[in-house]
Amino acid sequence: MNFRTITRITGMLIMIFSITMIIPGIVALIYNDGAGRAFAKTFFVALSLGFLLWFPNRQQKAELKSREGFLIVALFWSVLGSVGSLPFLFSESPSLSIPDAFFESFSGLTTTGATVIVGLDELPKAILFYRQMLQWLGGMGIIVLAVAILPLLGIGGMQLYRAETPGPLKDTKMQPRIAETAKTLWIIYVTLTVICAFFLWLAGMSLFDAICHSFATIAIGGFSTYDASVAYFNSPTINTIIGIFLFISGCNFALHFSALNGRSLKFFWRDLEFKVYLGIHVFLIIICTSVLVAHNVYPTFKENLNQAFFQVESMATTAGFSTANFSQWPLFLPMLLMMASFIGGCAGSTGGGMKVIRVLLLYLQGIRELKRLVHPNAIYTIKLGQRALPERIIEAVWGFFSAYVLIFVLSLLALIGLGMDEFSAFSAVAATLNNLGPGLGTVAANFSEISDGAKWILLLNMFFGRLEVFTLLVLLTPTFWRN
Repeated sequence: MNFRTITRITGMLIMIFSITMIIPGIVALIYNDGAGRAFAKTFFVALSLGFLLWFPNRQQKAELKSREGFLIVALFWSVLGSVGSLPFLFSESPSLSIPDAFFESFSGLTTTGATVIVGLDELPKAILFYRQMLQWLGGMGIIVLAVAILPLLGIGGMQLYRAETPGPLKDTKMQPRIAETAKTLWIIYVTLTVICAFFLWLAGMSLFDAICHSFATIAIGGFSTYDASVAYFNSPTINTIIGIFLFISGCNFALHFSALNGRSLKFFWRDLEFKVYLGIHVFLIIICTSVLVAHNVYPTFKENLNQAFFQVESMATTAGFSTANFSQWPLFLPMLLMMASFIGGCAGSTGGGMKVIRVLLLYLQGIRELKRLVHPNAIYTIKLGQRALPERIIEAVWGFFSAYVLIFVLSLLALIGLGMDEFSAFSAVAATLNNLGPGLGTVAANFSEISDGAKWILLLNMFFGRLEVFTLLVLLTPTFWRN
C-alpha cells in the first residue's frame, strides 16, 4: 500500500476543496450577511492542512493499484466531509455542535439532504448557498466515481453496460479516456444545472433561489433554502420543472454521454434499465394520483396529479424535496413512497438507493429460480437485452444486497437501542442509507431532535449508501490491509 502517494492525493483534494470556499465567501460579501469570516477561516485551515499533507509527499507519484483506489475513494468523502463541517463550526448562525456540523456536512456532500438545522429562512445567504454547493459538488463526484472510476476497480453497476455503447461503457477503453470522460460528464452536469436554474428563474424564483435549487435538483440532494422546502413557492410550474429535472438526473449519466456523442435519443430506449426506471415512475404516479383523487386530498384533478408527480419524482429518485407533508397522505402512500427510495435511481446517476439495475437483476434471478423448481435440470441464463450475463455479476448483486440488508438491520437495532421508536428508526435508516433525506415519524421534518449517538450512526449510513456499501466495507476486512 503506497501511503505516501495516497497522502499526496488527499492533500491535493483538500487544497482544491479549500478553493471552493471562495464562492460562498463572495456570496457573503454580496449580501453582507456576516458569514464571510467562517469561510475565510475554513479556507486557510483547509489550505494549510492540505499543504502539510501534500508538500512532504509531492514527489510520490507511483502508479496506483486497485487497493489504493478503494482507499482514495473512501477518503474523498470522509476527509472532504470532515473539512466541509468547518464553516458550520465557525459560523455564528447557525450555531451547531460538532455532531450536528458533521451530520449537515456529510448529508450535503453525500447528497442525502437530511438536515439538523431549523430556521433556514433566517440563515445567512452564504450558509444557505454553501449547503447547496456541497450537494452539487458531491453529485458531480458521484457521477465521475460511478462512470469513470468504479468500473476500473471492478465494483458498482456500470460494468454491466460495457459491451453496449461507446465511451465510458467499455472497460477496456476507459483507462486512457478517464480525463476525457470526466470532462464530458462535467459539461453535461453543468449544462443541466444551468438549464434547470434558468427555467426555475423564469417560473418565478429569485436568481439566488433558482441557482440553489438547481444545484440540489441536478445533484438529487434535496436541500432547500426554506424550511417549507419547495412548498414555499406554492407553484405547480416550479413543481413540474423540478420533477422533470429530477427524472433526468436519476437516469444513467452514461446514457446522457452516449446520447450526446451519438446525437440520438435512441440510446435511452435501447437501455432496459431506463425502461424499467420509466415504468416504475409511471406506475407510482398513477397509483398516487388515483388515491389522492379518491380521497379528495386536493380540490382539482390537475393539482392532485401535480402533487403526485412531484412527490414521486422526489422520493423515487431519493431527492427528498417536499411540497406537502406526504406523511399525512392517505392509506399506504407514505410507506409506498418510502419504499420507492429503496430502488432509487439508475446506476451511474446522482440518485441513491440500491439502483434500478440491481433490483431488476434480483427480479430476473427470482424468476430463474422459479423456473428451476419446475425444470431442475434445465440451464437458464439471465440476459440484459440480447447479452447473457456472467454468473459473477449475479453473485456480486446478491453480495451487495446481503451487505445492504445486514447494515440496515444493524443500524436499525442500534437506533432502537438508543431510544428511538421502531417506526422512526426504520424510516431514519431508510432515509440515510438510501441517501433520501426526509423520513417518517419523528424525523419527518428534520433530524434535530435525535440523539448525538443516533446522528453518528446515520452519518455512517449516508457514507455506506453513497459508496455503494462494498467500497467502504472492503476497508474493514483484514485481507485488504495485508501485503
